[in-house]
Amino acid sequence: MAVFFVAGATGYVGRNAVAELARRGQRVVAHVRPGSRAGAALVPRFEALGAEVDRTPWEPAAMAATLARVEPDAVLALLGTTRRRARAAARRGERADYAAVDRDLTLLLLRAAVASGAAPRFVYLSALGVEGGAGAYYAARRAVEEALRDGALPWIIARPGFVSGPDRDECRPGERLAAVLVDAALGLLAALGARRLRERYASLDGPTVARALVDLALDPEAARRVVGPEELRRRGTAADQRPAPSGSR
Repeated sequence: MAVFFVAGATGYVGRNAVAELARRGQRVVAHVRPGSRAGAALVPRFEALGAEVDRTPWEPAAMAATLARVEPDAVLALLGTTRRRARAAARRGERADYAAVDRDLTLLLLRAAVASGAAPRFVYLSALGVEGGAGAYYAARRAVEEALRDGALPWIIARPGFVSGPDRDECRPGERLAAVLVDAALGLLAALGARRLRERYASLDGPTVARALVDLALDPEAARRVVGPEELRRRGTAADQRPAPSGSR
């Protein structure tokens, strides 16, 4: 049994990752930000799965101490915010933009993992288009990827395209519409013979991405790799077809 620390456990991919790890019989520590409204609703679900819930505040020393205590084999960094959330936080006098959440909290987690001495594999959920993308969102993710590449921990960088699905309860109408339009266009291209384009750029749902991340985290050959949508889809689909290990929840 491996030990996993899931940061961003209350997000769309995060809660699916907690469920997948529990299904595979792994020990899961699901981090829930203190004061999180989404976390309050999800804690009973996590506990019913057999996951441990951790509410360590986002402070460097506290997070390093938690990781030193937990000694995870892998840390899943699944943190992210939205423009809507950032605007709502700004109205409350708080900062929750891409730089503050996607970049700074992930880098805090990375430094805490190093400081803990546990040397876990660091699995980072990034995004397709990071290398050439413009704007604050891509800049935040590029900064994390660069820190991982320059650091000492074994890492995996996952770059899906759109992550969307009917079970996503966050209100992201623009992203969902874009995913529908892109998928429709790719379906037409696939019918004309461009199946590889559909495999690369079509949207992925949260359960598929979560299964792929868990699969990568458990694969000893997958360290220090950037993984794109095609492999994420392949791994996530294959994992869905495998039965749960005997004795798992």
